[in-house]
Amino acid sequence: MPLGRTWQVVAGSAAIGLAVALGAVAASGPWDSGQRTAERRHAADRDRVLAAAGHRHTPPPRTPAVTPPAPSAAPVLLPAPASATGAGKGASAGSASATGTAPDPAALKALLDPLMASDGLGTLRTGIVVDAATGTVLYDHRAATPSTPASTTKLATATAALATLGAGHRLTTTVVLGKDGRVVLVGGGDPTLELGGLADDTAAALKARGATSVRLGYDTSLYSGSSLHPIGHNENLAPVTALMVREGRLDDSDSGTADRSFTPARDAADAFADLLRDRGITVEGAVSEHSGRGGTRLAAHQSAPLDELVERMLTNSDNDLAEALARQVARATGRPASFAGGAAAIPDVLRRLGVPLPGASFHDGSGLDGTDKVAATTLARILALAASPAHPELRPVLTGLPVAGFTGTLADRFRATRGAGVVHAKTGTLTGTNTIAGTTVTPAGRLLAFAFLTDGTTDADAAQSALDRLATALTR
Repeated sequence: MPLGRTWQVVAGSAAIGLAVALGAVAASGPWDSGQRTAERRHAADRDRVLAAAGHRHTPPPRTPAVTPPAPSAAPVLLPAPASATGAGKGASAGSASATGTAPDPAALKALLDPLMASDGLGTLRTGIVVDAATGTVLYDHRAATPSTPASTTKLATATAALATLGAGHRLTTTVVLGKDGRVVLVGGGDPTLELGGLADDTAAALKARGATSVRLGYDTSLYSGSSLHPIGHNENLAPVTALMVREGRLDDSDSGTADRSFTPARDAADAFADLLRDRGITVEGAVSEHSGRGGTRLAAHQSAPLDELVERMLTNSDNDLAEALARQVARATGRPASFAGGAAAIPDVLRRLGVPLPGASFHDGSGLDGTDKVAATTLARILALAASPAHPELRPVLTGLPVAGFTGTLADRFRATRGAGVVHAKTGTLTGTNTIAGTTVTPAGRLLAFAFLTDGTTDADAAQSALDRLATALTR
């Protein structure tokens, strides 16, 4: 679904399904003015261009200017009194403001316990519901017991990346001219890279120097260690390298599974050579790996801002972006940009944020590694932290969550249920594992953070349905 329609469908579903007030719908995200970060920027750039042109039909510039993030939704997310935040580890004076009355824990237990006993769930079942305004635990079913998180791991990766790098950080791919005269394409860790504009700028820079014939190399030294995930070559993830185009996809898709290149860096360099040739630059000989260290920059390409990359990663459960961002966190914290470096950096950042990590064990940034372990309480506290006015930099963790029945990995779930449009959640699926963690808003307008995880499942569809019923129950 195009991003531009996201707010329309969410507002419509909320009105039809629950007739929740507009402020409460924003709280269920919470979305700034009901929009994702990318949508706000696109609208601001469009309006600025139209105003300058004086009419409605002037197209936006090819590279939109970056606009400041919109302020948080103040009517929904106001600081709670300090005295209200002491209940529950991980709460803070900057928690989301209370709206309405929080569900009664006893009533919630009576509602959720029978659902936690569903035959569709596996041998290990854990869950938690937290009042985002106060940090109070409203429901706890073995919430501190570590379980396989699958793709809900991405919530941790997103939080660590935003807290460490900042929402405006961009991944930069450069082209440099080495001292030996070789042109080198230097990977900046951007799996969303497209090369057309970079080739335009490089060809222009070379021609300005009077160079129309070059040798070409490529540099992937930003990352270290193995590029192959422990699951091996897989349609869910390309080899993790600092240089790739469109996530190494061999088709026209931009999300989901796809056949992937075994050599995405070499493929990117070969494609770049072809683009240079199309622009009148002769590329001599074969493209080869070559260090770009100390070279003179000819051109550069920057990714979308980090907040937009995080939203894309969460909405589409993008494994390539998750592993790229884990490596960026590793580099920013002085660790090797590798699977091990990212796995060590993510929990370190979470600890500094005050997120509890009972029994946590990270081995990647995407959650594809079945040996990852995270407790339900960790996921719920991450979500509550992202709702806090004290941490506006973490808001994309919430705005990127798929919307039940409408977007991303929840587009085909929660249809014709009370949860449609109101449950916003990240899901996870591996063989024998099903998880869901997100936010929802009660009819009274109370923002809840929740996480339900199960291991040892034998029927993925039945487990998924059971988890959806648990999340939907919170909207009653």
